[in-house]
Amino acid sequence: MIAMSLEELKKRVITAIDNRSKEIIDIGENLWAIPELGYKEFKTAQLIESKYDKMGWRYQKEIAITGSKAYLKKENVRPLIAIIGEMDAIGNANHPESDPITGAVHACGHNAQITSMLGAAFGLTDSGILDELEGNIAFLAVPAEEYLDLEYRNALRNKGSIEFFGGKQEFINQGAMDDVDICIGNHASTKERRKEKMGVGAGTSVGFIGKLVNYIGLEAHAGAAPHKGINALNAAILGLMGINALRETFKEEDTIRVHPIITKGGDIVNNVPSDVRIESYVRGKTVEAMIGANQKVNQALRAGAMAIGAEVKIKDIPGYMPKNASPPDLIEILKRNCEYVVGKDEVFVSHRHGTGSSDLGDVSCIMPTTSFSMSGASGTSHGRDYKVVDKTLQYVIPAKVAALTCIDLLYNNAEKAQKIISLFKPTITKENYTKYMKNLSS
Repeated sequence: MIAMSLEELKKRVITAIDNRSKEIIDIGENLWAIPELGYKEFKTAQLIESKYDKMGWRYQKEIAITGSKAYLKKENVRPLIAIIGEMDAIGNANHPESDPITGAVHACGHNAQITSMLGAAFGLTDSGILDELEGNIAFLAVPAEEYLDLEYRNALRNKGSIEFFGGKQEFINQGAMDDVDICIGNHASTKERRKEKMGVGAGTSVGFIGKLVNYIGLEAHAGAAPHKGINALNAAILGLMGINALRETFKEEDTIRVHPIITKGGDIVNNVPSDVRIESYVRGKTVEAMIGANQKVNQALRAGAMAIGAEVKIKDIPGYMPKNASPPDLIEILKRNCEYVVGKDEVFVSHRHGTGSSDLGDVSCIMPTTSFSMSGASGTSHGRDYKVVDKTLQYVIPAKVAALTCIDLLYNNAEKAQKIISLFKPTITKENYTKYMKNLSS
């Protein structure tokens, strides 16, 4: 028997979040001050887990090294809705507030994700409404969404600490998603991108294959005896030129993007470069497009080595899967709750195909998944001018939207959640995910 109306439940949660608004904003600012790169978010994990402890939530920690998962009810209660917050920062040493040692900064807005995740949990708990909802709600603090620092992550994999370079991928691999039925994410946006305060992501986005490339030549004195050397840097440059020559062969509808960087160009200027390293992604709209483009890229890289007489080692790494469109019913629920909080004229729904990637795409392959964005920042995402300008919109408002969406899904015997779950057809099952991803890169 339902004791409270849906409207009353929502009002209670909003009031509870408002009562914690100062604390929520403080969390966002504290996280901004401790940016850490993927699989290194130890201070971030400590802060998050201190909030779990203070609230008395049961949780699992050290998932994928630094991640955690907190439950609002007992485990094994279904359906389970998960709100995801990403823990990691990006590297941008040019940002005025970046860490002076690591160059890390939250110019991607992930500190806002963790903050709103905790804010939603505060509201759902403080309001006392959990007994009115069927099922359960979990909060996933997930590391390493930004796919970078590849040599470091490859070393972690070689040690057996991780299998995949993305945090959500590793959550799936380690079984932390096994009991999750629906996943909700969010991401900060900037006022330069959209005039509206909030957006709902109904579209798709590309996936990618990651690459580590090592050209191996032969060192020699660059002034006295360059003829005795094999210039690995020249081989790499020819390989990159070969990739550029291929670009006209990529079909527009496949949305192929290839963007390599040279992470090591040699050892000393007085030697013929013998050790040159490249990192790259090969992005595409579909798995088939990714694989086809990646084969062409590998041919070009090998051709550069052959032209100079160098060796090349190419290591393809499972990147992120293309993101599937969110289920229409889930989009509609999320859209209505955004409008409920900020007003109908302040919400847009995007059905576009995005050329960025996220490991939320991997989650969308195995379960119903959706996400929304909130403004409140200015500048360029990932740029040196990125900053938070509206702390309420960045931290507090998304907490309300996430919490209200959970209420809609789990109200009235979780009727809406059960319908969404029953209609969903995975493109990869949870049981087959790890094997599928390993096969993709090989």
